[in-house]
Amino acid sequence: MPEICDEFNSDFTFYTDTPPNKDMDACSPTLRRYHKRLWSKELPNGQMLELVDTNRKSYLYHKSSLGEFSFSSDSITPSYRDYAKGGMPKLREQIPPKIVNTLYDRGSTIGAFIIFPSKRVNGQRTINCARGQATDKIADRFDITLECIMRHYEQQKSPLDDTLLRYSNFFSLFSDFRGYVDFFLLQDLVTSDYSNIKFFIPHICGDGKALPQSKDDYIKYQKNSVDFIMARAARMQKSLSKT
Repeated sequence: MPEICDEFNSDFTFYTDTPPNKDMDACSPTLRRYHKRLWSKELPNGQMLELVDTNRKSYLYHKSSLGEFSFSSDSITPSYRDYAKGGMPKLREQIPPKIVNTLYDRGSTIGAFIIFPSKRVNGQRTINCARGQATDKIADRFDITLECIMRHYEQQKSPLDDTLLRYSNFFSLFSDFRGYVDFFLLQDLVTSDYSNIKFFIPHICGDGKALPQSKDDYIKYQKNSVDFIMARAARMQKSLSKT
């Protein structure tokens, strides 16, 4: 049987092996297999984050001297194709369906997914949930989420600071922001010195305008999102070729 790196297809759309009306993040077997292979690797501290998919209560699971972690998958470049919040329904009427569908399709490939801790802490929201529900300040955008994560490492306030603090044991696995970015192959979303985020569209932290505000905004958001997904997928392919 060939190694998984030979089978890895960065163009595979996970909705094609997801049962009808089910969530790709939870139900695509290929996506889970890709996550397991990509993120079972050495951490910045030299220890291994070995993920298993045999724990019935977890999508992916790790337990060692590092701690015990349950992980879920999260898509990170929403197309807003079916988004009913804010002004998106009206804005979508101005945008050719091909543009939206291109982002949806590319956003259904591996370059557009990441893992986060899935276990609730004290019954409160997970990172996945918090960033999706903060419609005005995050709106599920990962570029804004990554800025919040950067601020977490810098001990600065952000719209997600309470949530991220609940998962400080997860973020400590990567030592610092650079370690987190490099581990999850997110270099194309930061400047070369890791000090700033390359936003898909201009953004000011906490300004309440996370969603695209115009047709031009959306087109720019779509292009930069697709470019990021493809660049990250290439990094994934390269990283697997080394293992």
